[in-house]
Amino acid sequence: MLDTPEKVLRISSMRPQVTPEEWRARVDLAAAYRLIALYGMADMGANHISLRVPGEENAFLINPYGMMYEEITASSLIKIDHDGNILAKPSYGDFDYGINRAGFVLHSAIHMARRDLDAIIHTHTWAGMAVSSLACGLLPLNQTSMRFAKVAYHDYGGVVLDLAMREKLVADLGDANCMVLRNHGLLTAGRTVAEAFNWMHRMELSCKAQLAAMACNTPLTPVPQDVIEATWLNYQPQTRRPYGVMEWPALLRMLDRMDPSFRE
Repeated sequence: MLDTPEKVLRISSMRPQVTPEEWRARVDLAAAYRLIALYGMADMGANHISLRVPGEENAFLINPYGMMYEEITASSLIKIDHDGNILAKPSYGDFDYGINRAGFVLHSAIHMARRDLDAIIHTHTWAGMAVSSLACGLLPLNQTSMRFAKVAYHDYGGVVLDLAMREKLVADLGDANCMVLRNHGLLTAGRTVAEAFNWMHRMELSCKAQLAAMACNTPLTPVPQDVIEATWLNYQPQTRRPYGVMEWPALLRMLDRMDPSFRE
């Protein structure tokens, strides 16, 4: 067996190279990666969270393919355009990370089509994958899951590598903020990272609650359709404050207490 030196990850700071607005976006996005890992929704280095770069309509930030969510920092994020060209990335020391093709295709599709959404989260959790494989989909069984009573669905067509897949993906998303990728996983999007994370956190909880209830092998308590509709309406933007506004500062404080390196 060859005795080779261990590679060392050394990330150069991107702060001097970006605008203050982009740096704030980078910090928020790095925080989202750490939070997804903290709440058990990461899949090692797979999956992605992306965020449109402030002031650059055709550019967004995404994770380097090969780093774990728990080690993502503001500087480690890669800036790419809608064609997949790398616009800016740091030095990673002994590593030379790039972007994942499937992540680029999926996220660029939504960034291009939905200018009202800046942040996109995609996960492969056990609960999300399980519900995505059920013919019934995500059911409005409780108050939290009634928020997703009109969630979008996208049928599985293979790994998202072909640019031609983008058209069907955005057509299925429509004007929704959340989508079940059948036989695949979950996707949420928002005007901010905080909003997209709030959607994903609650969607994941809804999936777990549904699977737990169905596993009891006893009849489920139905909720009248008019009550489901009224509850769904209570969750809509016109009837409440934007998601994530209240808890995001507290989540950042929690991360700062645990490990503030995401800000680097």
